[in-house]
Amino acid sequence: MSSVMTSSYRRTVSDHFEPQDDSDPAAQRRLRGLLEQIDYTAFASNREVVAQMLGTVDVAKFQRLAIAAAHARAAWVAEAVALSQRSHLLGPAEVERLAHLRSAFEELTEAYEAMRRMVERGYLNCGPAPTT
Repeated sequence: MSSVMTSSYRRTVSDHFEPQDDSDPAAQRRLRGLLEQIDYTAFASNREVVAQMLGTVDVAKFQRLAIAAAHARAAWVAEAVALSQRSHLLGPAEVERLAHLRSAFEELTEAYEAMRRMVERGYLNCGPAPTT
């Protein structure tokens, strides 16, 4: 199942074919077997490509991405607060800058969530957590 972010909530969308005809059990088993092969092929492809591009991830990589997202969020909100101190309507350039800052925050947040999903799904190997 995939998840689609809309405004401030997620809705679940099934993007997989689900056969409705259950009259032939042998055909159903063949179809399920084929679909399992397809899903495994997608898993293996993701694991190979993602691991090749990102290597082993560790808590430090997640922390750097989380810090980047936190900075982006803070910059976006700080800009909005600064703009709210003025007594005029926002101009197109101000709105564009604010939208750019929000977009940067959203993109970094989505990248963090994507990397987390990659670990959950087994596409990425996680290195050991640092010892304290």
